[in-house]
Amino acid sequence: MAGKRVSSSPSGTTATVPEAARRGGILVAQSRVVPEETPVAFTYGGSTHAVMMATPADLEDFAIGFSLTEGIITGPEQIDDIDIVVEEKGIDLQIRLEDEQNDALRLRRRHMAGPVGCGLCGIESIDEAVRPTPDVSGSLLRLSEQDVVDAVALLNGQQPLHFETRAVHGAAFYVPGRGLIAVREDVGRHNALDKLTGAAARAGFRGAQGAVVVTSRVSVEMVQKTAIVGSPVIIAISAPTALAIRTAEGAGMTLIALVRGDEFEIFTHAERIIRNDEEPASLSARVPLF
Repeated sequence: MAGKRVSSSPSGTTATVPEAARRGGILVAQSRVVPEETPVAFTYGGSTHAVMMATPADLEDFAIGFSLTEGIITGPEQIDDIDIVVEEKGIDLQIRLEDEQNDALRLRRRHMAGPVGCGLCGIESIDEAVRPTPDVSGSLLRLSEQDVVDAVALLNGQQPLHFETRAVHGAAFYVPGRGLIAVREDVGRHNALDKLTGAAARAGFRGAQGAVVVTSRVSVEMVQKTAIVGSPVIIAISAPTALAIRTAEGAGMTLIALVRGDEFEIFTHAERIIRNDEEPASLSARVPLF
């Protein structure tokens, strides 16, 4: 992003609050750390396009990733600059696009505002909700059964905000032989994946090299976002929806869910998962590269 401008990002991602907890049959006074949840506006060319409730961290990643998964840009180089403006009641991500992208956005201008659990809020037609999903069937990526187990186990150990609060989602990229190369967290599962997408784009990482791993259920928009990243595999702790399964099948994506210890369920394109004795197990976790 030529001439990119990024102001200071807010650092407060948690708060400590008093509570009464029932312990041993009695109520005791104590405190608990909880995550912050902040309105984050995405402003393009002076007009607000969307407002999401999110964790106030990794905001440049969020701006780029959201712009990519919403189809506003196809690459981070199409953003001229980002200004993170902290206001009294929230955060405004002021994003300046190149002229071509800015003109295209004006043609499809819409406003979206919704809670953290909503990934399709504010759309204007059914066609927008079931938009075409990029095909990822050409990827040569293969994972061993142990890779699937390791991916979730490693993510469980690399979520500091969730460990502290027990209240946020995680999204990560897993590459066979390298482990997790990036992790992002947020109170919203879509936001976590958008932040991961932005981090990958900034680092020049190609999604086809690895699998997306998430701590949430798999809804159709999670499949769509994973395909936009270019990854042919999504691995989740919770179950998928029927539409997510159909969408993954049509896109040539392997959808794995309900990972519990060394057990998991493969819903689509199981040919990408090979037996442990056919491929060496993956390496241990590494510090995220981006």
